[in-house]
Amino acid sequence: MADLENKKANNPETKKVKKKSDKPSIWSRIAAFARSIKSEVKKISWSPWTEVRKNTLVVVVVIAVCAIGMAIVDYVFLQGITALGNLF
Repeated sequence: MADLENKKANNPETKKVKKKSDKPSIWSRIAAFARSIKSEVKKISWSPWTEVRKNTLVVVVVIAVCAIGMAIVDYVFLQGITALGNLF
């Protein structure tokens, strides 16, 4: 029984040969990928435009406040280091 199974396993006629034509072409795979992206984008819950504008304004204001704060701290440190340099 084991000999029969070994013969079947080693027999090239019983092995499944995968042809190159079994594999989909690159263009069909790209098209399938694009279709899957399109279906996933439809599932996204998009925010209303007014909310997007409001959140964008908040981000811009926070960035401006941080930039001004960093500029003030930089100026204070510059003046401090310059004053220390003048002492010596």
